[in-house]
Amino acid sequence: MTDNDYLIAWGLYAFAALGCLLVWFKLTGWMWRYLREPLRVIGAVLLFCPTIIDPVKDKYAPALAISVLDLALKVGNNVWRAMLDLSTYGAVALGLYVIFALIRLPFLRKKKARQAHAEEAAAQAAAEQKQAEQDDEPFANQGPSRFANPPAAPANGSSGRYRVEPKL
Repeated sequence: MTDNDYLIAWGLYAFAALGCLLVWFKLTGWMWRYLREPLRVIGAVLLFCPTIIDPVKDKYAPALAISVLDLALKVGNNVWRAMLDLSTYGAVALGLYVIFALIRLPFLRKKKARQAHAEEAAAQAAAEQKQAEQDDEPFANQGPSRFANPPAAPANGSSGRYRVEPKL
């Protein structure tokens, strides 16, 4: 394999891995945030973690592919190196995610408090507006009166009037 073929293979793998990562993001999109994000980090580590396959030529391959092929075909001793690389990169990535989540936590709390305050202010403004509208029309509909529309006829088909009373 020439250097050009090696770069083409890595380019194709990177394109396919990005597609798989996009599908993984869609599959985990419905989950709770603090479960979804670590699963996405683990998926990215599994797809993009390289491991060395030939120390002499300094050639790398995806660690997941190397470990699966070595286990399935029972050849080579690269599976332990690939698993070590996967676990190391995974621990580092999850550690960085935890640090990021802890830094983000106060900002999320402030945002939630700001939203609650804005909703409370909007509800109070709506109540004040409703009160102002009622104050503008003092003789607006203030309950049932004798000039109100008669009640609707019952659904059983009868006329609904059992007794006729004159209006005074």
